[in-house]
Amino acid sequence: MVSHSIWIVGTSRSGKTTRLVEQFCSWVKPKNTYIESFYTKNQGREKADNVSKFLYLKPTEPGVLVLAANDDNRRELGDKIVTSTSGKYPVRGKTPLGFFQDEVILFWPLLINSLNLKAQFPVRLRPETEQELATKLWRSQLDEEILRLAGVNESRLVRRILDLFQLAAYSGTPCEDIAQILARGLGENSTNLEPEFLASLLLDWRSWCLERGLLTYGIITELYSQHLLSDRNYQKHLTKRYQAILADDVDDYPGVARLLFELLLDEGAVGAFSYNPDGGVRLGLGADPNYLEGLAERCRVESLTGPPPESLGQQLATQMVELVTESIMPLSLPEIVHSIQTTSRAQLLRLTAQVIANAIQSGQVEPEEVAIIAPGLDAIARYTLVEILLKQNIPVQSLNDQRPLISSPVIRALLTMLALVYPGLGRLVDRDAVAEMLVVLSRKQQPSESTDAMNRDAIHRVSTDIDPVRAGLIADYCFVPHLDRPNLLPVSTFERWDRIGYAATTAYNEILQWLEQQRSQQEQRLIPSPISLLDRAIQRFLWNGSNLPYEQLAALRELLETAQHYWEIDTRLRQASSGRVEDVGTRGRSDAESSFPVSPRLPVSVSPSSPSAATIVEFIQLLRRGTITANPYPVRPIGGARKAVTLATIFQYRSSRRSHRWHFWLDAGSPLWAKGGAATLFGAPFFLRDRLGEPWTAEDEKVAEQQRLRRILADLLSRVSKRVYLCHSDLAVSGQEQLGPLLPLVNACVTVISETSVNSSDTNLK
Repeated sequence: MVSHSIWIVGTSRSGKTTRLVEQFCSWVKPKNTYIESFYTKNQGREKADNVSKFLYLKPTEPGVLVLAANDDNRRELGDKIVTSTSGKYPVRGKTPLGFFQDEVILFWPLLINSLNLKAQFPVRLRPETEQELATKLWRSQLDEEILRLAGVNESRLVRRILDLFQLAAYSGTPCEDIAQILARGLGENSTNLEPEFLASLLLDWRSWCLERGLLTYGIITELYSQHLLSDRNYQKHLTKRYQAILADDVDDYPGVARLLFELLLDEGAVGAFSYNPDGGVRLGLGADPNYLEGLAERCRVESLTGPPPESLGQQLATQMVELVTESIMPLSLPEIVHSIQTTSRAQLLRLTAQVIANAIQSGQVEPEEVAIIAPGLDAIARYTLVEILLKQNIPVQSLNDQRPLISSPVIRALLTMLALVYPGLGRLVDRDAVAEMLVVLSRKQQPSESTDAMNRDAIHRVSTDIDPVRAGLIADYCFVPHLDRPNLLPVSTFERWDRIGYAATTAYNEILQWLEQQRSQQEQRLIPSPISLLDRAIQRFLWNGSNLPYEQLAALRELLETAQHYWEIDTRLRQASSGRVEDVGTRGRSDAESSFPVSPRLPVSVSPSSPSAATIVEFIQLLRRGTITANPYPVRPIGGARKAVTLATIFQYRSSRRSHRWHFWLDAGSPLWAKGGAATLFGAPFFLRDRLGEPWTAEDEKVAEQQRLRRILADLLSRVSKRVYLCHSDLAVSGQEQLGPLLPLVNACVTVISETSVNSSDTNLK
């Protein structure tokens, strides 16, 4: 019997997503007067061999499950479908984990009955909150001896243990089997920690979270794969809701996604899947491309040709991959591959920025057609490239620039304001923080009058009534430290307060008056929560009718979202400690019948003497540790894409599925090009379905690095159309010689750019 589902195989930019959208349109737009339901059980029809030509999906019938690898791709896929169908068919795209989360929350009453959970609404934990609570839960067990054996600090060890739970859930492995898999996989290469000990910590963590209705990505995925998918009631609802599956880039999906797809296909649904053999961007973060590829056996395979002819993948991929992986030395690479070579990395950063600026100013390329891609971007490299290009009026856009919230002066000022209003927070305030707060809260923003069309939205002129010098004087003479009630005195306390000036004095008095008003309202319990106080400060001092830059607005939004989430979790923990929950239905069966034995062991508690102050202290300390970044929803500005140079790591660039005319591969001699780095979690190879629990040897690691490098080269070359610059410095930041896997490519370049070959008229760029 010919399968009605299709499996679309193609490299990057070969048209896989476009083909998926076409398939969707063929489902919703009739091409024949003959109409048949997807769920027809009469497989003997003569026209069934070409069912895609006459299937017609009505908006009133069960819908299509549309999935994409990440949130940005989900939005783009949804936009393409809406555009192609003229918006006549409602589509709700999801990521696999987003779909699992929605299903677990939607069918939470079913889980309450089957697992004997408390009847309370579930609350999802953010990763940073998850790590903080798990650290508190395990702190008594992760003593100095355990940390010494592990060889990492407490924060890193907690994250590793939580990642093991997440990897197991993504592979469809029950938490109870983690110890067995780790024991087989680690073998003699153990981390000096017993697998049974690590598994017991995770079982305690899962029980503790479920007792309080808290959900993490790992718990959500395990609940869905181990309990919902096997429940007959849920299966009935699922198959009634979806008669078709549309999944893009399944090579980045976790293994449990295949269980979902197979269930729907077994019940008569049809599917369209796209797969990139050079993808696997999230391999090492829970994706299992080899296991998902097994779905092709149930589909009609449709192979697309390679990348578009204008991409360099057609011309260079095979040659460059062979040169790197097989050490085949050609005479030279084509002239479209250039090399930028310097001795030190500082010289390399300056020269790379100079070459980009020269090309843009000479009209060879537009800013939005240039991408700088590196295996890892440290703060110095990012700052250097951005500053040099901005001085030439060339804007730079950093993809998913996850800088900690605490790095923003605005965020630090708002946290200082909290410590001045609420009692018991005096240890969190010092003179420097107060001076910075006065500068930030006294500033006024106005759009710059001299801006051009290219960077009009990025340039703002910031003026403050209290400059840093006056703010320092005020903090030195008017700030009174106190453990419980730190205070600001009137400006007249300073004997030479006339030196402050009228504008600064007026602004300081306004801030002082506002703080006194908020203190008074806090004592009268007229401020519902610190979130309300943050919002008041933003409205009064920062927003004030002005248009904030997107980066600053994103930081403020993320601060409010984080605060709201933190106090929501705090409220839930207090309810659990007092025995009060929000009833959503029956309490379920007896404890003896529970599939998840829930025990409230090792509860997390806060100071009972001043719970509000204790929570605020923990919130501020969480931000100061730098674990929260400015990525609110949505994570990108609304409107057209900025005309800016793209700056990204390899992982960020490949995940975004972007393409450019010119590529600058930074640190081409770095060994990190073949390493997984932060994109590979500890223990990830043990949870791949085709080698579940098998030991990971040095030979396996070598093969994995070669395969990763081959995928990276093929993928990046498919995303560039005109020119590639290999940017190499002989010495790394540490002063060591760079002998990475791409060095043969650098040596094979005919066109070499050095500092002496650049026009001397551009030396001001240095």
